[in-house]
Amino acid sequence: MLHLDERIILKNFSQLSNRELYKILELRIEVFTVEQDCAYQDLDDRDKDCRHLWLEEDDIILSYVRINPPGIRFPEPSLGRIVTKETARNKGYAEVLIKKGLEVIQVDYAMPTKISAQSYLEEYYSKFGFVKCSEEYLEDNIPHIEMIKDA
Repeated sequence: MLHLDERIILKNFSQLSNRELYKILELRIEVFTVEQDCAYQDLDDRDKDCRHLWLEEDDIILSYVRINPPGIRFPEPSLGRIVTKETARNKGYAEVLIKKGLEVIQVDYAMPTKISAQSYLEEYYSKFGFVKCSEEYLEDNIPHIEMIKDA
C-alpha cells in the first residue's frame, strides 16, 4: 500500500484534466452545498489562478485543498476549500494535505499563510500553527474567522 504522501496530487489549473476538475467540483458541491445546506457560489473565478492538491483512491477524491497565491484571496497566500468526503473523514487525510499545502506555500512564497476558517474549527487549525486574527463574521451565512500562520 502506498504511503499517503505518495498519493498526493498537486496540479495547476491548466494541468487539470476535465475529469479531475469535475471530480474536484463534485466533492466541493457534495460537502459545501448539499451536506452543509449552503447555497453559495463555489465557482468564484479563483480556481484558474490556484494550485489544487488532493488525495485520491479508486478514482474518488477523498480530500482536497486549494492553494491560493498571494493577492487572490488575501494579500498573503492562503489555503481554502479544505474538504473531505464524508466517508473518508477522521483518517487524517485533510491534515496531510494541509501540511503539504503549507510546505508548498513556504517553498513558493516564504510568507505567512492566512485562512478563512469556519469558527468552530479554530482549535483544529490552531494545531497547524494558525492563530485567530479577526472578529467572527458571516461568510455564506456560516460564522467564520480569519486565521494566520507565520512563515
